[in-house]
Amino acid sequence: MIEAGSPSPPGAHFDGDGVNFALFSSSASSVELCLFDDDAHEVRRICLPQRTGDIWHGYIPRCAADQRYGYRVHGAYDPDEGLRSNANKLLLDPYARKLEGEFRWSPAVFDFTEKNGAYLRNDLDSAAFVPKCVVTDQPQRANPARPAIPWADTIIYEANVRGYTMRHPDVSRSDRGRFRGMTNASILAHLKSLGITTIELMPVQTFVDEQFLVKRGLRNFWGYNTLSFFVPDARYAAGNAHAEFVEMVNTIHDAGMEVLLDIAYNHTAESNTLGPTVSFRGIDNLSYYRTSPRNRGEYVNHTGCGNTINTDHPQVRALITNNMRYWVEEMGVDGFRFDLATILGRSANGFTRDHPLWHTIENDPVLGNVKLVAEPWDPGPDGYQLGEFPAYFAEWNDKYRDSVRRYWRADPGEAAKFAGRLLGSADVFESSKRGPHRSINLLTAHDGFTLSDLVSFEKRHNRNNGEQNQDGHQHNFSCNYGVEGVTADESINATRRKQRLNMLATLLFSQGTPMLLAGDELGNSQQGNNNAYAQDNETGWLDWSGLETDPGFVTSVARMIELRRNVALVRQDGYLHGQSINDEGWRDITWLRPDGQPVLPDDWPNILALAVLLAATSASQQERYFAAALFFNPTSEPVEFQLPTPRDGATWHTEFATGPGKAIEVNQTSLTLSNRSIALLTLTGNDGDSEA
Repeated sequence: MIEAGSPSPPGAHFDGDGVNFALFSSSASSVELCLFDDDAHEVRRICLPQRTGDIWHGYIPRCAADQRYGYRVHGAYDPDEGLRSNANKLLLDPYARKLEGEFRWSPAVFDFTEKNGAYLRNDLDSAAFVPKCVVTDQPQRANPARPAIPWADTIIYEANVRGYTMRHPDVSRSDRGRFRGMTNASILAHLKSLGITTIELMPVQTFVDEQFLVKRGLRNFWGYNTLSFFVPDARYAAGNAHAEFVEMVNTIHDAGMEVLLDIAYNHTAESNTLGPTVSFRGIDNLSYYRTSPRNRGEYVNHTGCGNTINTDHPQVRALITNNMRYWVEEMGVDGFRFDLATILGRSANGFTRDHPLWHTIENDPVLGNVKLVAEPWDPGPDGYQLGEFPAYFAEWNDKYRDSVRRYWRADPGEAAKFAGRLLGSADVFESSKRGPHRSINLLTAHDGFTLSDLVSFEKRHNRNNGEQNQDGHQHNFSCNYGVEGVTADESINATRRKQRLNMLATLLFSQGTPMLLAGDELGNSQQGNNNAYAQDNETGWLDWSGLETDPGFVTSVARMIELRRNVALVRQDGYLHGQSINDEGWRDITWLRPDGQPVLPDDWPNILALAVLLAATSASQQERYFAAALFFNPTSEPVEFQLPTPRDGATWHTEFATGPGKAIEVNQTSLTLSNRSIALLTLTGNDGDSEA
């Protein structure tokens, strides 16, 4: 017996006495609820008896938690018009909180079959090849206490749950590749010793290994192919994925760190028009996906992944915001990084910062108080929108990445761009009234070379991906310093090590929010593969041997992060534009040539070695430092710099310098910086102690 039930909340909800089922579909003529036993055998089909607007719903008394279910949607089937209802396809509830079973590639999961070049309706039943949704009881919820790290103090660390834990010697075999691996005491101690505040996890929602990868004997390693947005993928858990994810978040919070979740709301695993019909496509294709105005049967493919989510539709926006609230309130995450985020702000006329989705998020009492980070580009037309997101967003800054890479290669004419990036990219973010911390400064990320590979390879080496080495970025602004890949030449290895330190020091001493790629502090390499999305193997898994082979490098990274925390001048809340701060001629920011004179406009095209003087403008900002100065020498020869004259009897102290041996020689009037080096000096009073 089924009753009318309620159109809200969406999904399947157990109230202690029974379960209410509610599913949106504007294209359905009827919706069947399919119930399965514990062995995944279909035991009953029930038509949802009530339709309120476009919500189909029904209530089953005495239906219990753990009930397996799915949907079959009846309606028009006309692929040329974008109508894809086929009741022979079992469909996942977009709001399902738990799945049981695995997706398996089979002809039955497609709603069409090819015959003599024509595509015909496929009536094979798909139920045996797709997971079953499971009704959940009151699940374990994350502890409400959160670290709440201010943006000014944030150090982001991007990691893949599986890749980060698979090769760590202290993680048990049963925990490797899983959420519990991230709670290992040695891993948490490493992150804390570095000074990391915020772990950004690559996607963990249930996703599908693409068919072309399976045929090659590969797997999707990164996770950007989502099948179900509410359900943590079972591959990351030994048992209950929901409980183990919450346990992980609670443990990381107890260690004083935040968790950001990378989410790919831009497309789904149903891929292009010839992809499988597993959920959204069969429920309401034209509502969930963006289709061509000239051909409703063809998807707009601004994602490069076959389909594009249609955020113009209110039900799609509701799904996204409900999902975000779920991951915050129940699962405990502290914010999100949005993959290909421009997709979410696209309307029929292109990207806009006034998209209704942005307003919904901004005004939501839960979502308005978490960290939100946009990847501000997609492959579609006008897809590059760095700096154009609403003011509450932070954004990945690829201009920072490229400029720092080119500067440390000593590319001519790069110094002026480098200077702007070091100061928080005011040209990008200041006009939208966002401070420097909204610039997520990065050198590397999952997509591209690791830092070690950036100084070891000039070409991509992606043949193991099975795409004839045509995938991945072609222009990396990398340098191998004489040999492609691994070398026994110690002089080259020393240069590579120093350049890694130089770039990390630049990152951590720049205005803005730094993001490190997991393993860069360890010298982790992917053997030149700059698109390891399918390398769920030792290529993609993090190599922890650097802890033993080069512990000094890890210590140097920790020292840089400590200095960033202690020297507030390198992480200021506002932009610096050379404002005069006293009668002695000091300014909040001064760029200097090696001879100690200010850099003039005509100097920028030809200068390489340069320095920047940051002066305290208030007692609170000054703390124990009057000023800080950064010195950069990307050239192949030592450079002598004249130091700014100390004020009021203060003295210069060397806080950090890169390079083996004597990288820097300092007196109170000048310093000599070795080739390819960076140095941070602070100006303190006579009784000041700048040593951390």
